[in-house]
Amino acid sequence: MTSQSSSKSALAAVTLGAGTFAMMNITTVVSLRGLAAEAEYGLAAVFFYLFAALCFLVPVSLCAAELATGWPQKGGVFRWIGQAFGDRLGLLAIFLQWLATTICFPTMLIFTAVALAYALPFPGADAHLASNALYTLVIVLLVYWLATWINLHGVKSASRISAIAGMIGTLIPAAILIGCGIAYIALGNPIHFTLGWHALFPDITNLHNLVLAASVFLFYSGMEINAVHVRELKNASRNYPLAIGISALMTVVVLVLGTLTISALIPADRINLVQSLLVAYNLLFSSLGVPWLGHVVALMVAVGVLGQVTVIVAGPSRGLFEVGREGYLPTWLQEANHNGVQRNILLLQGAIVTLMAIMLVCLPSVQAAFQILGQLAAILYLLMYILMFAAVITLRYTQPETPRPYRIPGGRIGVWLVAGVGLAAALLAFVLSFIPPDQIPVGSPALYVLLLLAGTVGFVALPLLLHAYSQRHTAQHPQPHGGV
Repeated sequence: MTSQSSSKSALAAVTLGAGTFAMMNITTVVSLRGLAAEAEYGLAAVFFYLFAALCFLVPVSLCAAELATGWPQKGGVFRWIGQAFGDRLGLLAIFLQWLATTICFPTMLIFTAVALAYALPFPGADAHLASNALYTLVIVLLVYWLATWINLHGVKSASRISAIAGMIGTLIPAAILIGCGIAYIALGNPIHFTLGWHALFPDITNLHNLVLAASVFLFYSGMEINAVHVRELKNASRNYPLAIGISALMTVVVLVLGTLTISALIPADRINLVQSLLVAYNLLFSSLGVPWLGHVVALMVAVGVLGQVTVIVAGPSRGLFEVGREGYLPTWLQEANHNGVQRNILLLQGAIVTLMAIMLVCLPSVQAAFQILGQLAAILYLLMYILMFAAVITLRYTQPETPRPYRIPGGRIGVWLVAGVGLAAALLAFVLSFIPPDQIPVGSPALYVLLLLAGTVGFVALPLLLHAYSQRHTAQHPQPHGGV
């Protein structure tokens, strides 16, 4: 048996259960580090979360379930959108998904460095280390390359690590935050947000509130990422929709209750987007007489980010790899190691993340540029979702006989309702993403919009050019090399 045959056999032997797959989705989507950003808005955050869940999370989840079970071949969004609109737009979709997630890695990992600083039991160590550029850079690179090393050892290793890390670093800390928050309120401590129906429903005619509502959509992004592993899922026609349903429900519960807990503990004008989650834990445990638990939970949260990064490192890059092996990428990006893992794409992705991390941490003068890159990542991701929603509708007409073990209920009316709502929401969020946010100093609003437009056009053009110049008949399937 050749090494390539061994690689394929190893991949074929991989099986994931519904519980593990649901945990992979939760680990991918749920991020406790984002709670502080919405906690500033108090009870109104509940409206934004539920609105985004109804208009975006539910459509994404249902559409991904139909597409993944109807077209379970390797390639993820490339395969789905390619079936509807051709390989050119399929390549665009998978490239946008990969690029958007790659851009987001450095900011995710900086939170890991802050969490580890809070985990140390030395007075003042958190503030000192969290502001130390060298410490932050070392932690960012160490955690990212550890996640890459785990993925180089195969899907089974990555899924096992991410499931364990998701439980330790996301679900357990979330349960602690919510449970202790309830205890804090029950003990009669003050609540720092306004109660009442008027506080729950914000003025949606206000442009700032609309921009905020659109930004919350991206809190739910990523539910489709793990669809590239659908062939490794046991009884995918049943377990994929089940795992999606479990993870979607858990995501909404964690985000809503976690955000309200932070709002109750910290006044809106004192919320810090990076540190407030960890400060909330410290306040909770101090009020309950166990301040040392704050260090333990900070360490757990850092482990959770490792699990999230481990999942996201693999998903979009795997889809890009499958596309590359059909001839749309240079041959050196088509190579896999003996575990069948997309080694060279992971190394290229790591080089990009390393460069961005060095710039972000060590060159404060370019931090505004990275804020713009973060917004650009959201725009690129939304473009991919627009294509995905359009694809599920189109395929109901162009390939109605293709077996779909899971179908969005209600026939064509049902798919138009579900995917149509998601498409309208994604289009609205896409347009609003070009409006400069109030909380970020971007200088000239005109320059801000121009940079976003130029970046969007440039990154959309790149995969289209790759497609135009690709020679599909020269697609190669190189033998995997030994080692990782």
